[in-house]
Amino acid sequence: MKRYVIAGNWKMNMTLTECEDFFSLVEKGERGGLNSELRTPNSELKIICPPFPLIPIVQKKGSEKGILVGAQNVSEHPKGAYTGEVSAEILHSLGVQYCIIGHSERRQYYGETDEIIQKKWMQLRKFNINPIICIGETLEQRENGQTIEVIKSQIKQIFYNVELENNEDLIIAYEPVWAIGTGKTATPEMAQEVHGYIRNLLAEHYWEKAKDIPILYGGSVKSSNIKELLKQEDINGALVGGASLDPNEFTLLLISN
Repeated sequence: MKRYVIAGNWKMNMTLTECEDFFSLVEKGERGGLNSELRTPNSELKIICPPFPLIPIVQKKGSEKGILVGAQNVSEHPKGAYTGEVSAEILHSLGVQYCIIGHSERRQYYGETDEIIQKKWMQLRKFNINPIICIGETLEQRENGQTIEVIKSQIKQIFYNVELENNEDLIIAYEPVWAIGTGKTATPEMAQEVHGYIRNLLAEHYWEKAKDIPILYGGSVKSSNIKELLKQEDINGALVGGASLDPNEFTLLLISN
């Protein structure tokens, strides 16, 4: 059976008050019939990744709705004099179950490489935190016909010398960088082509396990386009940016599949 995952990435948005208002509006929408039951069979895994200081609030408020809390990043170092960083151990102590690593904005603005991303994965693994690992090409790379080449390089450098652990819930997010926050979205067929290629590459290394790895699409996803995306064979859900900040829109995303 196909597994569905919806993960909201709040990025550097939401104050404490706005976070509390978000969940109040979700509750109001439920009472108004917008979504009478968030625990729908299809969207079996629902995650919100807020800024670090809001993790305890989202954990408390989200648990009432069947929403898990994730982090947006983690340090590749276990601990020490790394001002401003957050370790996997700290996240674990807060009860974080999922963590985004390798987001295109981290690659672009902070120079993160596939090697660093793999190191972050290994830190998460020490504390049984499940990774949401992002891969994807830039607009320039797509226009130069390098999409497959870039994806293949990222997959091989991050995954090919790492074996999956039995209880590990690895999630991959394909995010074409040119479609993030631009309003542009790959057509469902375009997205499926890359998702299918990713799954085939994973099968070369992980064999039968590859078919069970959720591959999310990330790039201007909203309730109006998610249904068509999820009809594709190898698209298991979405890593949602801007739309996850709107309580009504995010609630609709959870019931749109």
